[in-house]
Amino acid sequence: MAIDTDGVFGATAPLGREAGRLSRRSFLIGSAAGAGALGLAGCANTDDLLRAEAKATYGALPGEKFPIPAVDISKVDPKYFRHTVQYASSEAPGTIVIDPANHFVYRIEGGGSATRYGANVGRDGFRWSGDAYVGRKSEWATWTPPKEMIQRQPEAGKYARGMPGGLENPLGARTLHLYKDGKYTLFTIYATSDPDTIGQGITSGCVGLLSQDMIDLYGRTPVKTKVVVLPA
Repeated sequence: MAIDTDGVFGATAPLGREAGRLSRRSFLIGSAAGAGALGLAGCANTDDLLRAEAKATYGALPGEKFPIPAVDISKVDPKYFRHTVQYASSEAPGTIVIDPANHFVYRIEGGGSATRYGANVGRDGFRWSGDAYVGRKSEWATWTPPKEMIQRQPEAGKYARGMPGGLENPLGARTLHLYKDGKYTLFTIYATSDPDTIGQGITSGCVGLLSQDMIDLYGRTPVKTKVVVLPA
């Protein structure tokens, strides 16, 4: 994914800090399982439990306009799976906080908690920080590479008039377009079907979530939602 801009917002101080992961919910074991089943459960490590749960979270979405395949969760570090964490923040519930240094996106839920998503972020030289807001939302958006990107990567010129939505489109299934002072910044939070990118700095400033995570965030994020990008 490479969506470009030369604009950078002014830096802001971090407004939130993750206080720690909530304890994993216990798995219910029926009385018929007996002590033997309890013993086997005790042998499972945390990563195994996280991956078992993630299979449901990141399953296929066949009902989409362009059916989305299940995520190969073996390619994702379990710390990047979506879950609720304790997160101290003065921001209002619903605010999106992007932490590029740690490759996380948070949705503030209130009460000292947040939904945390693993993300890819801007590569070195393309990271930015500051406040923005969601100026518009789109599903299966057309992607048009900025002229700055075409200058650096001439092969992107074939999409100068736009690349239609679809699984190969860099914006993916859902996009939150970020604005500042009434103007589109060219930065987005977008959906990716490439699990290898999560936890990486690969873009020209945009932030990518797994498609299943982006659909979850998109559905709970209205236009005008505040977005805070912490310094990297």
